Amino acid sequence: MKEKITIQGRSMLFNSVFVIANLIGVVFITLGFHAGFEDASILFRLIGLVLIISSIGGMVIFNGRLLMASVSRVLVGGLFIVSGLVKANDPAGFAYKLEEYFEDGALAFRIKELFGAPEFSLEFFMDYALLLSIIICVAEIILGVLVIIGGKIKIVAYSMLLMMVFFSFLTWHTANCDSSIKFLDRDTYEMTDPIAQIKIDQINANKDNPDYDLKIVSQSETTVVIDEMKQPQCVDDCGCFGDAMEGSVGRSLTPIESFWKDLILVYLILWIFISMGRISPNTRAENRIFIPASLVVILFFSWIFSWYFPFFFGVAAILGSLWVIKYGGKILGNYYGAAVYVTIVSMLMIGYVLLFLPLKDYRAYAVGSDLKEKMSDGIEGVYESLLVYKNKKTGEEKEYNSASSEYNDSKIWEDENWEYLSMVQKVIVPTKIPSITDQFNPFIDVYDISEYEKEFPAVNQILSKSSIEGVRLKDLKYDSELDVSLNEYNLNDYDSLSYAVIDTIQMLDPSISEVSIRDFFVNADKIVLVFSQNLLQGDWRNIEDLKAIAEECRTNQIPFAVICNGARADINNFREENKFFVPFFVNDETELKAICRSNPALMVVEKGVVKAKYPFRSTPNLNVFKKKHL
Repeated sequence: MKEKITIQGRSMLFNSVFVIANLIGVVFITLGFHAGFEDASILFRLIGLVLIISSIGGMVIFNGRLLMASVSRVLVGGLFIVSGLVKANDPAGFAYKLEEYFEDGALAFRIKELFGAPEFSLEFFMDYALLLSIIICVAEIILGVLVIIGGKIKIVAYSMLLMMVFFSFLTWHTANCDSSIKFLDRDTYEMTDPIAQIKIDQINANKDNPDYDLKIVSQSETTVVIDEMKQPQCVDDCGCFGDAMEGSVGRSLTPIESFWKDLILVYLILWIFISMGRISPNTRAENRIFIPASLVVILFFSWIFSWYFPFFFGVAAILGSLWVIKYGGKILGNYYGAAVYVTIVSMLMIGYVLLFLPLKDYRAYAVGSDLKEKMSDGIEGVYESLLVYKNKKTGEEKEYNSASSEYNDSKIWEDENWEYLSMVQKVIVPTKIPSITDQFNPFIDVYDISEYEKEFPAVNQILSKSSIEGVRLKDLKYDSELDVSLNEYNLNDYDSLSYAVIDTIQMLDPSISEVSIRDFFVNADKIVLVFSQNLLQGDWRNIEDLKAIAEECRTNQIPFAVICNGARADINNFREENKFFVPFFVNDETELKAICRSNPALMVVEKGVVKAKYPFRSTPNLNVFKKKHL
């Protein structure tokens, strides 16, 4: 008689030990490949390998693979729900990360190299990045719920495995991207495109150089095909958990850590995959075990991310799915109905954060953040340069600090048995980039300063401090005027036959090309700002409220300004067309997207601390704003 396969197998006790040993082995293997445990890497790998192999053998003997698959379902299901929700909390941010991968020199270069297809491109996906972001987030949550309750397990197992193989490829690419190499890229340009003419001119100027990076493949009257050797655009962070890791733990997973995280998930999903023929929908008794265990996993990661919404969402998603299955009738009373239910509640959340702001803001500009602290929380790295010597007979390698007494006493350079290999740099303290970098630098070119910017305190102060003495001259030949600093004025260059002195003046120091309000921004007692990632694409339906707030701020002598990305001509036209007569400063668009996903958004900052942030749909009217902030 064939033995019935159950979760406990032939022995619940032994199989539990094997499962625990297997998971511990996975941990040891992972640590063995982590840079932080380099000194014990071989030992950790050996321990991990022994534990994994022996525990798998034990589970085969005692029929414990269903128990291992059940534990994997709990771990993977909980992590999928949390991972999906963290990204769904900020789908626009995840979309920006996908756009980085879709750029022509990013992920596409792997395909170009692997398949010899220099014309291949993923850039057409950039227009659909937000849609793909939403689909991935919702799919993760649905798969997480279904794997926990045991619904459509074959579809779920295949889907999870395919998804994680794809994500593993992404994180492998991120971890192994080398920006110093070059790859062959092929582009087709219209002859009317100015870029095409520039490249053709460059090719003609270097036609005698066979190693030049640009070459014409073919050319017609209308188009030209050009091969170009380019450097990859390496993505520093895979975006696996959005900004949650950085905002809660203090740092994101490194690319190699993200890759190993994905490998672990693939390993756990493989247990589900090979056992899917034996996994049936949960009974009521099994739900009493699977659901609480999964919620513990979700609660653990909620604690890690300092955000307990995933726990409550997980309760609602799992229990709600079971309710739909029981009471959904012929149409919805199944696991497809449960998937529809999870999709709806997930989309309600995603719709809200897209219309307004993330439920939990992990970025450096979140309400309550001390911006001065975020600008200075970086750590300068400490590195040690080591000389590497190799024993010619045994192959043993030794590392020495050239300034150490150990190196000087060894006189290893005089020993014929040893040869110098190379110099390596060992990280003692890794560099940590500040949460807010110099990319945040609202400024205006001095030639663009209008009467409205001159009224802004920071601009006024900087212009006053940068004022120097000069002379105003009249160019007699061209009948024009020019200002020259006293330091530069001399009769040899500006003789009386060609120039006439009109008057002595106070003028702006010519060495000052722009005025930045970065320092003023974080030191002002109170400042009110409007941020716009793209001035011309913003939703300005509440601009009248913004204008009223700006006027009230002017009355109360509180600085008010708009920080945006755009050409000065567009800014001036926007200001005149909307009668929005306030100072405008410009900043990098990428940083503006990090400040607030809404376009535009209103922010109140007091002594460097963000006190409030309003998306355009929640722009307060004047009375509400006065009551809260004035």
